[in-house]
Amino acid sequence: MIIIAFTSHTSKIPPRIFCRHFRHCAVIVPNGAGVRSMTMHQFVRRRNVAQISLAPRDIRILGAHGWRFIYLACDIANDFNPSHARTCVDLSKRAIGIHAPLIQTPDALYKYLKK
Repeated sequence: MIIIAFTSHTSKIPPRIFCRHFRHCAVIVPNGAGVRSMTMHQFVRRRNVAQISLAPRDIRILGAHGWRFIYLACDIANDFNPSHARTCVDLSKRAIGIHAPLIQTPDALYKYLKK
């Protein structure tokens, strides 16, 4: 299971200009077989991805602060390497295994995954 988290909060200037609703996305994957602990891969800048440990309570808190989640039944891609990502959307696409070049913004990724 993979969770893709979307939010409209960001401190970066380009997403504020190019993105309408969602301006940032992150990947949340469970640790091991249980869902009691998860890791959020959050893109900070190129070649710098923060790994944040989360519990189910933390996901509820993020949801209360405006984050939206899409739950996917697939596993993380075998060739997933967070250090190669250029943007938060590229990080999410690599985790899912999507190779669609026209998806460049969190809004476009959200619309693609909602289908």
